[in-house]
Amino acid sequence: MVTNKSFLSKLCDIIIYFILAVICLICLVPLVNTLALSFSSSSAANAGKVLLWPVDPTLASYEKIISDSAYIQAIGVSCMRVLVGTSVSFAIIVTMAYPLSKSAKTFRFRNVYMWAVISTMLFSGGLIPLYMMVYHLKLINSFWSLILPCAVPVFNVILVMNYMKGLPKSVEESAELDGAKPWTILLRIVMPMCKPVLATVTLFTAVGHWNQYFDGMIYLNSPSKWPVQTYIQSLQTNLSELSTMTDPEEIARLLQVSGITFNAAKVFVALLPVIIVFPFVQKYFIGGIVLGAVKE
Repeated sequence: MVTNKSFLSKLCDIIIYFILAVICLICLVPLVNTLALSFSSSSAANAGKVLLWPVDPTLASYEKIISDSAYIQAIGVSCMRVLVGTSVSFAIIVTMAYPLSKSAKTFRFRNVYMWAVISTMLFSGGLIPLYMMVYHLKLINSFWSLILPCAVPVFNVILVMNYMKGLPKSVEESAELDGAKPWTILLRIVMPMCKPVLATVTLFTAVGHWNQYFDGMIYLNSPSKWPVQTYIQSLQTNLSELSTMTDPEEIARLLQVSGITFNAAKVFVALLPVIIVFPFVQKYFIGGIVLGAVKE
């Protein structure tokens, strides 16, 4: 009987691992194919010859993206956006989540504020009212139009709030008995205990700012102020340039680029920062999601 149970347990484990392996392959194959397309020649991509390995390898698509000085400028705008936007959101998330993590007895209007916060997740004013608000605040064509409209990520606030609810109350009570003020308790006791979930929401916020492109298209009129994602979305392969080119090497390079290879290169330019950063915060990411999600 024990042997049969052990055999069934191992069989179930094998089936589960097999299913997970298949799911991983389903997720990875499109990415590998896109990477192969980005390094392949236009003729091979258009002919459908590229599967999981580049055909006629070339860097022409990546060279076209970075050849313009505006690309470097857009990278700088995106880096500044991630730095400023993440810092602003981080400060708001922490200062909102801490009082909301208290009971209604401690924070008198806690439930009122909580309903106001949750309502923003259930109901949205829409794009036009948001644009009108940004317009009337005179933020159009301003760097702050990329920061302030998304400065309060409600999901992240709730995630941090739930995590703070699970912290031992005795720690804060001991600090209060020693004369610690609320700001001291928050900065020196609560925040160090919340490192996993704070790392998680920081990652969420930074990735969100890096990947966002639509707000740059509707709020910013000057291409010089575009973040990199908006800049990349505006790029197109303009083969009409061939008629004005006389350098054979330039003509050959441009012929190696097509819409398929160019779009594939766009995807990996956008993914690269996330791929570099994620391994360093993965343990906090997983821990913060699990611990912050199981509380009320």
